Amino acid sequence: MPFKTRVPLFLHGQRSEFSNHTPIWTRHLVLSLGVPQLTVTSVSILFNSAVILAIACSKDMHKPIFILFCNLAIADLLSSSSSLWIAILFITNPQSTVDGSKALLLAYTSYTMSILATIYNLVSIGFERYLVVTESLKSRYWVTRNQTLIVVLGIWMPAVFLGFMPLMGWNCLDAAKSSVLYSPLCNDYLIFITIPHGTLAIILPFFTYFKIIIFLRKQKTTMGALGQPFGTYRLAELQVARMSIFIWSLALLSYAPFFVGVILDSTSQQSPENLPAGIYVFRNLTAMMITMNSLGNPIVYTLKVKKLGHRLRLLKCPSNNRIEVYAIGKI
Repeated sequence: MPFKTRVPLFLHGQRSEFSNHTPIWTRHLVLSLGVPQLTVTSVSILFNSAVILAIACSKDMHKPIFILFCNLAIADLLSSSSSLWIAILFITNPQSTVDGSKALLLAYTSYTMSILATIYNLVSIGFERYLVVTESLKSRYWVTRNQTLIVVLGIWMPAVFLGFMPLMGWNCLDAAKSSVLYSPLCNDYLIFITIPHGTLAIILPFFTYFKIIIFLRKQKTTMGALGQPFGTYRLAELQVARMSIFIWSLALLSYAPFFVGVILDSTSQQSPENLPAGIYVFRNLTAMMITMNSLGNPIVYTLKVKKLGHRLRLLKCPSNNRIEVYAIGKI
């Protein structure tokens, strides 16, 4: 029998129908998992809402990188809101996250769509930064506003299509072969989504920022060989290196646990009631780590953007003009 006790009874510790169903959930366990997730998601919602408002009211909104930043904040806001929705469902009815429900399917669909949009945004920002740096000596504005808007559209179209597949029929709401940890989603759908996108989120940002660092190092070596100051390139290289390490580490810590959970879930042959409570604790922690990514993105991409953008703009001067390069070195 599913757990049907309302929140007031549950929070006051009264015995419910669920206590005869399975020993997994207790009042303290549910609160210790649900309350931190509610807190983290609420803070993430506030941070991303502030970023969206600040960029929308900024004079830099027309710039491609700020359009991508705003789009990333929108995706993270949706991800945090979906995570908040799931956390509320978990606190009010923890057994529904094991048995699956129509409301949980809707929440997981929104969550999946927003996570995919976030991953596509992170990859797009990395490519945009790479193009700005490598083409800075050839053209002042290589990526146009219209091109960026097309990229934004290209981000949301596959995210919506892939994320809404469970609502279009690829779900196990009434089937026996549903995911143990993420019911009513199907194991094959989770594998289909997780493996390529987990690889995308970890490998491509590392590759693009690594290429930026290599390019800046080559430029620094070239200017040093010509006897020109290269302080700006060195500062830009350090800034990009720190940011890329933080971005890659944040993506790894955020998505790798969920990736592991999906793999373990797909290989598990046990029924939900036979799994230890630690498995479900791990499941909830993976969701919290993904929310931490949504909270970390505004900090990484917006608080440091002006400083990094200043360094990158200095690189737009022609490298063969010794006077201009010398002035930049003095700056």
